[in-house]
Amino acid sequence: MKYDKEEKEIIDTYEAGKMNLTRPSKREIAAMKATANNTFRKDKRITIRLYDHDYKGIQKKAMEMGIPYQTLISGVIHRYIEGDLTPK
Repeated sequence: MKYDKEEKEIIDTYEAGKMNLTRPSKREIAAMKATANNTFRKDKRITIRLYDHDYKGIQKKAMEMGIPYQTLISGVIHRYIEGDLTPK
């Protein structure tokens, strides 16, 4: 398996004995579960109109990625809102 620089540093630090791993507390586990549930819960439905050409393009890209086109649209919107997509 190939690791990136950050992953390699973590592995090297652990193997050198400079890092101790601990189990998360019940409180931390509960917080992680709540965060995961909130992350994956989609509770709003919308309807949008697209140009036919855009719709077909989204379907094509989604098929290439092996995901439903609605998931691709949702992901693009999420990345935009989070600031991960920037204009050229």
